[in-house]
Amino acid sequence: METPHPTADWEQVGDRFYRKIQLYTAVFDKSLDLDNYIVAGASYGGAIALHRDAEKIIAYRARTPAKPGIDIYSTAGKLIRSISWDKVIIKGIGWSEDEKLLAVTSDGTVRCYNDLQGDFTQFSLGHGAEESGVQSCRFYDTGLVALLSDNTLIEVSSYSEPRPKVLAKCPEGEVHSWALIPPQYTLSRSVEVLLSIGQTVYVVDSEECEDRFLDIGPFSAISVSPNGKFAALYAETGHAHVITSDFQTRLSEHDSRSKIPPGYLQWCGNDAVVIAWEDEVHVVGPGGSAAKFFYDSRIHLVQDLDGVRVITNSTCDFLQKVPEVTDEVFRFGTESPASILLDAVEQLEIQSPKADDNIQLIRSNLTEAVDTCVNAAGQEFNVHWQKQLLKAASFGKSVLDIYNSDDFVDMCETLRVLNAVRFYEIGLPLSYDQYQRLGPDGLISRLLNRHEYLLALRIAGYLHLPTDKIYVHWASAKVRQGAEDDDTVCRLVVEKLSGKPGISFETIARAAYDEGRGRLATELLNHEPRAGRQVPLLLSMEEDELALDKAIESGDTDLVYSVLHHLQRKLPLAGFFRVVNSRPVATALVESSAIREGDNTLLKDLYYQDDRRLEGASVFIREALRQPDSRTAGDKLALAAKLLADNSKESAFELGSLKEAATLLRMQEAFDRDLTDSFTGLSVNETMFKLIRLGYHGRAKKIQSEFKVPERVSWWIRLRALVAKRDWNEIEEIGKARKSPIGWEPFYNQVLQAGNPRLASTFIPKCTGLEAGKSITMYEKCGMRVKAAEEAVKIKDADAWARLLDAAGRTTTEGREIERLGHGIFKK
Repeated sequence: METPHPTADWEQVGDRFYRKIQLYTAVFDKSLDLDNYIVAGASYGGAIALHRDAEKIIAYRARTPAKPGIDIYSTAGKLIRSISWDKVIIKGIGWSEDEKLLAVTSDGTVRCYNDLQGDFTQFSLGHGAEESGVQSCRFYDTGLVALLSDNTLIEVSSYSEPRPKVLAKCPEGEVHSWALIPPQYTLSRSVEVLLSIGQTVYVVDSEECEDRFLDIGPFSAISVSPNGKFAALYAETGHAHVITSDFQTRLSEHDSRSKIPPGYLQWCGNDAVVIAWEDEVHVVGPGGSAAKFFYDSRIHLVQDLDGVRVITNSTCDFLQKVPEVTDEVFRFGTESPASILLDAVEQLEIQSPKADDNIQLIRSNLTEAVDTCVNAAGQEFNVHWQKQLLKAASFGKSVLDIYNSDDFVDMCETLRVLNAVRFYEIGLPLSYDQYQRLGPDGLISRLLNRHEYLLALRIAGYLHLPTDKIYVHWASAKVRQGAEDDDTVCRLVVEKLSGKPGISFETIARAAYDEGRGRLATELLNHEPRAGRQVPLLLSMEEDELALDKAIESGDTDLVYSVLHHLQRKLPLAGFFRVVNSRPVATALVESSAIREGDNTLLKDLYYQDDRRLEGASVFIREALRQPDSRTAGDKLALAAKLLADNSKESAFELGSLKEAATLLRMQEAFDRDLTDSFTGLSVNETMFKLIRLGYHGRAKKIQSEFKVPERVSWWIRLRALVAKRDWNEIEEIGKARKSPIGWEPFYNQVLQAGNPRLASTFIPKCTGLEAGKSITMYEKCGMRVKAAEEAVKIKDADAWARLLDAAGRTTTEGREIERLGHGIFKK
C-alpha cells in the first residue's frame, strides 16, 4: 500500500496549514459509550482517565459496576489500571505535569495517585469545602483550583506539599464557565482565575477580584492558551472571541453558527482555537478563519503543548499546526532547498540523472537544506517519511565537504526512541517538541509507571543513561505484587541486581515494609552497602537492636549517636541500658556523651546498671567538688562511700580517701563558722596554708595531726605561709633551729624572692652541701659583695674575687675592702 503524501490531511486556516495525524485506530471497545464519561488526559501524550459522568442518566446494563471507578488507559486504548471508587461523587479529574492523577470529590477530598498503579496520598481542601461542596475543578502543571457552590475559590499550588489557600472573594451569581492562568504566566506569580458571571468576566487572584467590564457574555466556555498570553471566550450567541489574557486587545472573532454550547473549547498550540461538539471539530485561526473536521462518533479533546488529541471509540488523532520545517519541505508548489533535496533523493532511488541536477541547483544552500530535512524528520509521525527525509539529509551531507553530523545522529537516536514509545502497545504518542520538553528522564519515568521495564532499559542503554532507577523500580514492584514467598522474592531480586551500580536496596526494602512484608524488608536491607540508608528504615520497622548493630558496624559515630538518642526517647531506662550494656561501643558513646553534656543522672544510672561502683562513686565525688557548701558536699561524699562500702577490700584506698575528705569538710565547716574566712573547697595543704597565714598555728597543727601530713610538707607549707604573711620575726625564730627537715636553702630562696635580702643572707651559712662557689653567688644576690669576696678568698677563687672587685670599683669603700681581703693572696 502506497504511503499517502504528508499534505493529504492538511487543512488551510488563514495563511497557515493544520494537519490531522491519525495516531491509533480501534482505541476503545464499541460498547464503551464515551458520551457518558468524563475524559481527562495527561500532557505529553500521557494516560487517559475515564470516569462515568454521575450527572448523566444511563440505561441499565448487566455487568455494569454499581459503583463506577476510574479507568486509566493509554492513548492507544490499552487498559493500564482500574481504580475502584468508594467515596462520594467526583467533581474533578485532572493530571499533573509528571502524570499524577488527581481526583476531587464534592466534599473537598483530593486523592493524588502518584503512579498509574493505584497508590495514592490524600488531603482535604478544608476552608468550608465540605459544607459548601465542590462545584468543579481546573488543573495546571503543579496545582489546582476548586470552585465551591458559594463561588469560593480554593487553590492548592503543590501536590507534594498541599496547603489549600482561599483566593480573593468572588461576586455572587451563576458561574457560566471558568478557566485559569497558571502562576508561571502571570505578573503576580500567583494563579489567576477567569470567571464568567453575568455579561462580564472577573479575574481573581490571591489578593483581589477585578471586573473586566465586558458586555458580550455570558460565556459558556473559556480557555487560556498554553503560553498564558491569550484567552478564548465562547458566547452563548455562538461567537468565539480571542483576546489577550490581560483583556486589553481583542484579536479575532468567529461565528460558529451554532446555538448549542460546545463540549470543548481548547487551544491547538498558541495560534488556533479548537471548538468541538459531539462529532464536529472547528479549528479557528487568526482572523476568524476556520477548518472543520467531522467524526462518526462522540469525540473528546485532550489539549497538549503543541496540539490537541481527538479521541473517539475508533480512532485517536492529533491536530497540530504544520511545523514550519514540514511546510517548507512538503507544501505544494514550494521550491525551497529542502524540498529540492528531498526530490533529489527520490530521483536517486530511480537512478535518474536529475538527482545531480537538483544538487547543483541548491549547492549554495545545501547545508541549510540538510538541516531542514533533519528537523522535518523529527516532526514526522510516519516512519516512511522519517526515513525519506533522513535519506535526503544523508545524501546532502555526503556531497558537502564539511558538515557537523551531530544533529543528524541525535535526530536518528531521538526518532528511534519516539517510534518505540509511539508503538500501540506502549501508547505514548509524543511529538518531537513534547519529547524535548519532557526529556529522556521524564520519558523513562512514564515507562516505569506503566511497568515497561524492558523498553525503559533499552532506551536508557541506547541513550547512555543510568539504569539503577529502573532496576529499583522493578524490584519495588516485584516485592509489592510478587506472589512468591519472601525467600524466593529476595533471591530473585538480589540475583537480578547483583553487580549493578548505584542500586538502593533501602528503597526496595521500604517498599516491602510498606506492603507488610517486614521479614523480606530486613533480608533486603542486609544487601544495602550504605549503613546510613539501612538504619532509618530499620528504626521505622522497630528493628532497634539490629539498627544499632548496623550503625556500630559502619563506624559512623554520628549514626550511632542518632540511634542511641532514638532508643533513649523510646525505651524505658532499664530497657535502654539492657540494649546498650551488651555493646561496648554503644556503652562508651553513651558514657562519653553524658560526660560531655554533664548528664550526671544518666551516668549514675549507667554505672549502677553495669555495677561499676568506682565510676559511680567518682560521679558523686565530682558533684561534691562543685557544691557551694560543705554540708551538701559531705552528703555527696557519703553517697560515694556507700557505693564503695560493699566492695571494701578492693576499694580500701578509695574509702580511706573519702573518709579523709569527709573529715576535712567537717573541719572546714567548723572553721567557716568560727573564723572570719571561708575554707570550704580547699585541699588539706591549702587549708593549713590559710590557717598559718591567718595566724591560727594551733589549728594548722591539728590539721597536720589529723591527716598525718609529713613533717617536710608541713615545714614547706609553714614557710610559704609565713613568707606570704611577711612574718619576718617568726621566720628568724625558725632560723635559730639547729636543723630543718627541708634544709635551709628554701628559706633563703623564699625570703629573697619576698624582698628581704638581709634575712635571706642569714640562712646562707646554714646551707650545707652547696656546690663550690654557690655561696658567692648567693651573697652576691643579696647585694653583699664583701661577704661574697670573703667566700671567694676562702675557696681561693681568683676569677670571682676579680669580678667582684670590678663590680664594686677600686675607689669605693667596698672595693678597697675587697682588695684588702685578697691582698697577698691574689695578684692583680
